[in-house]
This record gives sequence, C-alpha cells and structure tokens, in this order.
Amino acid sequence: QVQLVESGGGLVQAGGSLRLSCAASGRTFRSYAMGWFRQAPGKEREFVAAISWTGGNTAYADSVKGRFTLSRDNVKNTVYLQMNSLKPEDTAVYYCAARLSYGLPSPSQFDSWGQGTQVTVSS
Repeated sequence: QVQLVESGGGLVQAGGSLRLSCAASGRTFRSYAMGWFRQAPGKEREFVAAISWTGGNTAYADSVKGRFTLSRDNVKNTVYLQMNSLKPEDTAVYYCAARLSYGLPSPSQFDSWGQGTQVTVSS
C-alpha cells in the first residue's frame, strides 16, 4: 500500500494562494489515481479533486473549479494541488488520497490516506 505525506498547508488571506504537495512512497506510484479531500470543523469530509495515473484525466468539485489545479509528477512521486483565489470557506484539513487504478475512481473508492494538512483562509 502506498504511504502518503502532505505538506504546504498554512494560513493565508482571502484571495491568496497555496500549493499543497503529497509525496508518496512506493515504486508503483504511477499505477495510482490520486485525490484530495477536505474536512472543515463540524462537517463531513468532502471530495476536492482527483487525477488519473497518467495525469490525463482530472475531476474537481464544483466549489473549486477554476480556482484549484491538480497535477502530478510521476518521477518525483508527488501530486500538487495549486489553490488560487482562496476563500474563507476553503478552510479545512486537506487530505491526500490514493487508489490503485488506471482510471479515475469515484470519490468513495479512494482507500489510502495521508494524515492531512491544515489550510486556514482568513477574511
């Protein structure tokens, strides 16, 4: 199973940007679809974005479309979530997730998780 470690979270003002990274261990990283989810206080974890193993297919939640961009580097075993035009409602713990898949899995199919990184957007 792949091990995931997130980084890049922090405090940013509304309208600002952050880039989250998720480093994965294991030689089969390129066989995994990757995703990001988030959980705000008092709310359930929700899907943010996903990317296929080649990077050719992506999916985004409506709430982040046009503001967030997910990419991956299969040489560095890392995925990146570029977050622009951040809003206070983007405040949450962001989790990286993985699924052994050559397609783009549905959000409920992700089965490997990182520990999360806090993103706080001040108004």
